[in-house]
Amino acid sequence: MGRGIAQIAAQAGCVVHLLDARPEAVQAALAALRETWDKLVAKGRMTADEAAACLQRLAPAAGVEALAGCDLVIEAIVERLDAKQALFAQLEDIVGQDAVLATNTSSLSVTAIGSRLRAPQRLAGFHFFNPVPLMKVVEVVSGLKTDPGVTQRLAAFARELGHTPVMAQDTPGFIVNHAGRGYITEALRIAGERVADFATIDRILKDQVGFRLGPFELLDLTALDVSQPVMESIYHQYYEEPRFRPSVIAAQRLAGGVVGRKVGEGFYRYVDGQAQVPPEPPVPVVGALPPVWVAPSACRREALLQLLHGLGATIETAAQPSEQALIVVAPLGDDVTTVAAQEQLDPGRTVGLDMLLPDGAVKRRVLATNPATRPEMRAAAQALLARDGKPVSVIRDSGGFVTQRTLATIVNIAADICQQGICTPTDLETAVTLGLGYPQGPLAMGDAMGPDRLLTVLTRLQALYGDPRYRPSPWLRRRAQLGLSLLHAEEG
Repeated sequence: MGRGIAQIAAQAGCVVHLLDARPEAVQAALAALRETWDKLVAKGRMTADEAAACLQRLAPAAGVEALAGCDLVIEAIVERLDAKQALFAQLEDIVGQDAVLATNTSSLSVTAIGSRLRAPQRLAGFHFFNPVPLMKVVEVVSGLKTDPGVTQRLAAFARELGHTPVMAQDTPGFIVNHAGRGYITEALRIAGERVADFATIDRILKDQVGFRLGPFELLDLTALDVSQPVMESIYHQYYEEPRFRPSVIAAQRLAGGVVGRKVGEGFYRYVDGQAQVPPEPPVPVVGALPPVWVAPSACRREALLQLLHGLGATIETAAQPSEQALIVVAPLGDDVTTVAAQEQLDPGRTVGLDMLLPDGAVKRRVLATNPATRPEMRAAAQALLARDGKPVSVIRDSGGFVTQRTLATIVNIAADICQQGICTPTDLETAVTLGLGYPQGPLAMGDAMGPDRLLTVLTRLQALYGDPRYRPSPWLRRRAQLGLSLLHAEEG
């Protein structure tokens, strides 16, 4: 991390003093940066003279005293509160009164780090993401006593480096790590309920929503020995807030050393660095398909009827299904079992289709059975929905399928970040799209799906599971009820 920050600062024309508790680490950083710039020259992305000038701007520091003339000191040492406090206490006696002190902490409180300083107002968070030259966002974090002028200077400096600053208040996880809790923790919860296996959950969230990596691919890439401590840290820092509850699945795998790609085994096995992903189950071959009856309560019912008609289904239009009919429901938030029980449908013939998103907007359909669904009805439903070649994932019963509950959790956490005033809606969207690589910011994602639909999903999930994890954020609830965008910020 420190090496990456030094690289972009030198490229921006700054003289950069490099200090590490181990002098050999500084020499290793210099050698690595020389190699990086040589590669950029070879690729034609900078000239040899520019690379030489960048190297000239790097100055190894013999000790903390060598930083006396610096206008800005960025700390990127071990993630331990006592170590950071001790370093900044030293720096306060060495650098000038106008120098800015910045911590690159990702999980510790900026306020706590500055609590031992005589002038905590000069300290702020300046949180970059790896790899620093490629991840073009930096969180500028205000501690309880940080001077606004300090964060303004840091934001301006971030722009000079070619990065986009987002302003955050000092809360656990700041913006990006806070907003990222929903995707991973909800996927782990879905897997823990045996709704679907890891590969199926990954396929669904990539093909229905457009995430570049499925949650389990992402966990294997970042490695559980990194991800699980962050999940636990944010959960405990928020005093066991249910929205951030970690999973025993991840804890167990971490304990067993099955942490991800770097050790050759995580949620997937890896051979020569390639994930060994199980093949998709084949589409069943079904002779004569039964007629189809669609529940009046189905989400996007007209669109669902058109889809089934286009796939060649014989559609029943009576008020009740015949005794031969395949019964299709499309719940929001509820599971198939709940709908079948409430509407007095034959559960043996009832399946659910996730219609939260328009069928034309997804690359995969998701079909859910209930515990009583007959195998021949499951096979008929899958065969029918796969007739046009679009993949169909079949999962066990789940409130909100996979996509509904995952997206609702992501958007709900994002909405509550805004409700708490941790950052502005605009900075939230920027931080998440640049820092997490989501296809859209979570609030824009919520607007596209419909805040009213998401509110329904969350309310029904909370009722189904009895878990405050799914309680709707006031930010989301009020905007859904008033027909406002989730990006809408109140005046004044």
